[in-house]
Amino acid sequence: MKIRPNWPSSGWAWTRLALPLLIVLAVGVARGLAGPGHGLLPLLAVAPAVAAALSGPLYTIAVGVAAIGTEALLTDGYQSEHPARDLIRVSLIVIVGVSTGGVVASYLRRRRERELTEVREVADVKGHALLRPIPSQVGPVRLSAQYTSASSQAHVGGDLYAAVNTAGGLRLIIGDAEGKGLPAVHMAATAMYAFRLAAHTEFLLQGVAAQIEAALRYDLGEEQFITAVLAEVSQDCSELTMLNCGHPQPLLIGQQGPELLGPAESGLPLGLGLLAADQRKPFTIPWQAGEPVLFYTDGLNEARDETGTFFPLTECVSIRNRPDPESLLDLLSEEVSSYTSHQRHDDMALLLIWRPIGATPLGSATGQARFQGEELRHRLAHTARELHSRAWETVAHLEHRADLARRPSSTDYAAEIKRWQAFADEAEQMAKRWEQRPRSYDDEPM
Repeated sequence: MKIRPNWPSSGWAWTRLALPLLIVLAVGVARGLAGPGHGLLPLLAVAPAVAAALSGPLYTIAVGVAAIGTEALLTDGYQSEHPARDLIRVSLIVIVGVSTGGVVASYLRRRRERELTEVREVADVKGHALLRPIPSQVGPVRLSAQYTSASSQAHVGGDLYAAVNTAGGLRLIIGDAEGKGLPAVHMAATAMYAFRLAAHTEFLLQGVAAQIEAALRYDLGEEQFITAVLAEVSQDCSELTMLNCGHPQPLLIGQQGPELLGPAESGLPLGLGLLAADQRKPFTIPWQAGEPVLFYTDGLNEARDETGTFFPLTECVSIRNRPDPESLLDLLSEEVSSYTSHQRHDDMALLLIWRPIGATPLGSATGQARFQGEELRHRLAHTARELHSRAWETVAHLEHRADLARRPSSTDYAAEIKRWQAFADEAEQMAKRWEQRPRSYDDEPM
């Protein structure tokens, strides 16, 4: 068992660690002034108990030794003819017993703290893998996101957001999985994974929503669903198309003041689309430079103060003052925390997009063609790599079946294996061709 001291790094921590020694000093002074016969010596056992609660095993041992040494000084070294020798023996036994128990307890506590720290570090890594950082800029569009968990010990929950740059334009999602804990996290992870895949392959936002629902079909239990808003920025960044699936309305922070976007009665949440999928109708708005759009979860608009009043989103100072979009989310989060007296009852996800004034919304026709060609080339290369991987998986499967057969029919497997190996080689060559950058692009301006 290897024990390392963990010395404090702040003044307050040093003050706390001085408390056990101050207890020893106080008991010693009181015993010296009051004299024997007042039963003060057993109080020295309090010091190692406090040390075990505040620090580790080494410090607890040191305080226990200090308590025993103080008792020895006050009783002339435990002489047998001392008039209070019975009380002295009892005090010594108590101090040694409390010190020993304190050493064991502090060691076990430190070990649990280390294990908890490791678990939190792993949870942080998984949280970042689940809620990936969004790009800060896609073309002329700038993005910013923030996630605040209702639990001080958690960094990710059932709220979700993602941004994907596709050949058709930037696509976004923000949502809130019904419920709490791991089931909500699992639903959010499934929805984000499905969105990242469908955003590249589906032409319409309704198709993206359908693919997410298909992925959630076997994961959702009874009365489980996800509210979400899917959005798409047009290629020239002049329009914003949104599909609301039972989620709070996005907020346009325009020149004329904040404005909630879309109809107040939104479509059904994801997971309930089979009931009435045709209720979800996308809507498109013109989008001007210098007018940020805020997407959020109900942890923002349903935050309450001590009287139970909802947070006034469209009237709050952070929105009305139209600050720099770079700092808007921080200011808004601070205002919500102050409004709720730092007592959060729900997670809050914020996603802000804006186009700075003066940013060019659309490049040259050559630049657009190059971007679309590059996007298509990457998708084809990825598909070829997937075919190559699946082909070799099939080869391994056939080889395994051939080994199990061990009869003349295994020659049939050999022929099939050769065909799949040839297909895998062709897929690999195809992927290499698509991964090579065409020379005709090198000299073209963006």
